[in-house]
Amino acid sequence: MKKIIIAMFSLCLVFSLFACSEDREGKLIMATNAEFPPYEYKENKEFKGIEIEMANIIAEKLGKELKVLDIAFDAVIPSVTSGKADIGLSGITVTDERKENVDFSDTYINAVQAIIVPNDSPISNKNDLQGKTIGVQTGTTGDLYATDDFGDAAIKRYNKIADAVLAVKSGGIDCAIIDDQVAIKMVKENEGLKVLNTPYETEEYAIAIKKGNTELLEQINAILSEMKQDGSLNEIINKYIN
Repeated sequence: MKKIIIAMFSLCLVFSLFACSEDREGKLIMATNAEFPPYEYKENKEFKGIEIEMANIIAEKLGKELKVLDIAFDAVIPSVTSGKADIGLSGITVTDERKENVDFSDTYINAVQAIIVPNDSPISNKNDLQGKTIGVQTGTTGDLYATDDFGDAAIKRYNKIADAVLAVKSGGIDCAIIDDQVAIKMVKENEGLKVLNTPYETEEYAIAIKKGNTELLEQINAILSEMKQDGSLNEIINKYIN
């Protein structure tokens, strides 16, 4: 009986691995957190945004179909390192720490970490954040920068950046640090908030790829270079950022 159970378990494992392999056949799996407009978000159950359109073009040029894996932001890079996803595209900033875990494509956009505050807040720049409670999305560079600058006790972490913005609006925290284009969109949707004119930090976005996958890295860099040269990358960015 024990041998039969072991044999059945082995058969199920083989079938599971085969099914997983079949499911990935001809697909480019993109890990993202679709809570990050205008880069990626859901509208009527459809994925949209700058990086969604970029990934669709990359998949098409690779002769594959794009499959979007919508997960928590702090799970995006681990999904790439584990091989669950082929690429990570979720407003990912290139940092030395992240380079230890993944390879990065050429950068495709410059971004700014911005500070959201209530309209009547006395905070005017990053130097005013000392002693304040700062909201961030877990695992983002906003989280990393603010923790380094002001200590863990000053940080309130959220799985969704929209929750951090709502906490600022309700007075639960003093401010939130997020990417500027996302901040602009969030403020438009939440009356009584503003984005400070002075940036918190500047950075660059790139695509995360499993370490050592030089073939995919070179293919993606070639596609990004082509998109930059033919203007299609700027066309996508300008479609969402005015």
